[in-house]
Amino acid sequence: MDHGNYSTVGSLQGMITNSPENSTTMLITWDENSQLGLRISLSVVLGIITLATILFNSFVLITICLTRKLHTPANYLIGSLAVTDLLVAIMVMPISIMYTVIKTWTLGQIVCDIWLSSDITFCTASILHLCVIALDRYWAITDALEYTKRRTPGRAGLMIAVVWVISICISIPPLFWRQSKALDELKECIVNTDQIFYTIYSTFGAFYIPSVLLIILYGRIYVAARSRILKPPSAFGKRFTTVQLVSGSTGSSLCSVGFNSQETLPHSGEPPVYLNHVKIRVSDSVLERKRICAARERKATKTLGIILGAFIFCWLPFFVVALVMGICKEACWFHPVLFDLFTWLGYLNSLINPVIYTAFNEDFKRAFQKLMRFKRC
Repeated sequence: MDHGNYSTVGSLQGMITNSPENSTTMLITWDENSQLGLRISLSVVLGIITLATILFNSFVLITICLTRKLHTPANYLIGSLAVTDLLVAIMVMPISIMYTVIKTWTLGQIVCDIWLSSDITFCTASILHLCVIALDRYWAITDALEYTKRRTPGRAGLMIAVVWVISICISIPPLFWRQSKALDELKECIVNTDQIFYTIYSTFGAFYIPSVLLIILYGRIYVAARSRILKPPSAFGKRFTTVQLVSGSTGSSLCSVGFNSQETLPHSGEPPVYLNHVKIRVSDSVLERKRICAARERKATKTLGIILGAFIFCWLPFFVVALVMGICKEACWFHPVLFDLFTWLGYLNSLINPVIYTAFNEDFKRAFQKLMRFKRC
């Protein structure tokens, strides 16, 4: 082929490349490819979050079930929280991935109702579990002696039942005023926000009131724990004294008895008191136990603070937007992408909860490590 033919072909290629129609086609193709890549990437990221939520909450449940030391009422509440977060990951998050990526509802009215009810119920139950855990902690630290008697598995079960009753009461009302549509007409699955009373009722019941309760409880726990931590060991309420019977000239039997006393303990430099061959000493191990208890109180309070901070960080944006959009309706506009971001930020709290408990709770950490070693063996 000669140069003339080459130039002709080049001219034709230039005309094709530079034509407006071809540029538009290429732009559309590039836009579709970029959207497809973005959707795939988004699906992978959200899928990893969902899978991690399932794994971590499952590990918490398995650790509690297999570790006898963790069979306490307080840990039953933590286990119930893990069950709730696991339900969020199994029944809510997978469908939410599809809806977030596709942006069109294709599963029909019945699945929409079940998904919305599950979303509201399980997310509300997860939030309320944090309240009952904080309430249990508050009673344990401010009224330790009396609450220890009442802190039973039955009481923990009652608190869990109250959480689920409140959660169901918040999720049921939208089912009564939903508008049934044919499959080809149902393009979106959202809670009907025409009922302003329900918007206020649900947002305050599921978030704002629990948040205020958590802040008050955590504030009081912090003050109580700090006062106990700052007190020197000898200044705690009841003094514990160890009584030892020592053998005298008559060769009496040896035994030890522990009792409580409100009297001031003798200083370490004072000689022991002898009453009929009874020698009274202050046990150094008691002071050491009090130091250990103070350290545990400090760490438990820190953990509760981290949980509170993570909860507010994850759920506050979603509920602020939900309340504002429900009140001002068409007068307010909010970008759907940000709404999806805030929704998934709330779901992320179900992943953060088990991570915090396994990372900051020594009993869980040791039990979890033992479980991992057992599985490797």
